[in-house]
Amino acid sequence: MPQLPLPDDKRCPFDPPPEYADLRAGSPVTRVACPTGIEAWLVTRYADVREVLGDPQRFSNRPGTAAHLLLGYAAAPPGEGEFPRMDGAEHLRFRRHLAPEVSNIKRINGLRPLVQRIVDERLAALAALTPPVDWYAEFARPVTTAVIAELLSVPESDRGLFQQAAGALFAGESSSEDVAAAMQPLFQYLYGLVLTRRAQPGEDVLSRMISRSDQTEQPFTDMELVIMSAALLIAGYDTTASMISHGLLALLEHPEELERLRADPALAATAADELVRYLGVGAGLLREVTEDTEIAGQKIKAGDYVVVAIQSANRDAALHPDGDRLDVGRPTGAHVGFGHGPHQCVGQQLARLELTTVLAAVPQRIPSLRLAVPFDDIRFKTRTAVLGPATLPVTWDAVLPAAEVEG
Repeated sequence: MPQLPLPDDKRCPFDPPPEYADLRAGSPVTRVACPTGIEAWLVTRYADVREVLGDPQRFSNRPGTAAHLLLGYAAAPPGEGEFPRMDGAEHLRFRRHLAPEVSNIKRINGLRPLVQRIVDERLAALAALTPPVDWYAEFARPVTTAVIAELLSVPESDRGLFQQAAGALFAGESSSEDVAAAMQPLFQYLYGLVLTRRAQPGEDVLSRMISRSDQTEQPFTDMELVIMSAALLIAGYDTTASMISHGLLALLEHPEELERLRADPALAATAADELVRYLGVGAGLLREVTEDTEIAGQKIKAGDYVVVAIQSANRDAALHPDGDRLDVGRPTGAHVGFGHGPHQCVGQQLARLELTTVLAAVPQRIPSLRLAVPFDDIRFKTRTAVLGPATLPVTWDAVLPAAEVEG
């Protein structure tokens, strides 16, 4: 049985494995062996990927989206509050309370000044450093950490807890025991935070979810709030930070597109969406088949696993004839970089806001930004569900003050 094609930064640092083009053309649904020992049907065409993601009744999210890649994903049924692995009304109960905080357009517009301030503060911090620096450690991760922590009013001194938990969760070598050990301090901290917010509500996301939930027939338990908060902190921290670093690297390696963005910061929104489409989300998302069915004519049995190849789908010529080309001006379209259907990324509007703010500011404020090492020396993350460079050494001549750029 062929192995699941995995990202290969040496062959294709920005592209899906080259095998996907042949699979889309000749074997769009094929059986593969995955790194954690799971055997699954690999789905590679855009239309078929949307079909799977859009039908949770046939294709359940209960195993967890990365159980084919990461050992730390438990095989047990979803625990209390583990809403990303729930389906139907059970999943909707959680999503309807979280989505208004990170997806509602009015809410997102209200967060713009906060995100802009955080980006400006990190650029000011960079200006005080002597390059070269690691872009991921000194800019991308602090930005996304600050944004998501501000939403929950987590002080800076406590933010290392979810960085440590995310590091263990997204590491392919981490066992279930490793993940549990890393998550326990975070859960303990968040439990205390839940109790505090119940007693003294504030204007943060957690306080508002408690208030909204308490007005329903089935209010959230303390444990459900802890798990929801942990999911928000971890997912919002590393996925967006990695995209900020990976996206910058892609732009540095496509200087004509970076120059377009520098000349016209209004392209930042379409550039953000294009980078999500172009770079994708690793080695696909896992689903479990709930009933005997078919995908593209291939019969599949209940209990089988399916991996939808997101990056392959986003490069399908059926979506864009020139899908292998990076185009920061490409009109926002129906790519599946944020997923599709009921389980599409609940925080995608917040991620878009962060990416757009960074892409509008950085080319203007650091026009001389460049790699500090040869491209071939850059180390990429391996055995993980989140792609991107492990470190990104960059340098510059000057970081321009915001007032100078605006003037």
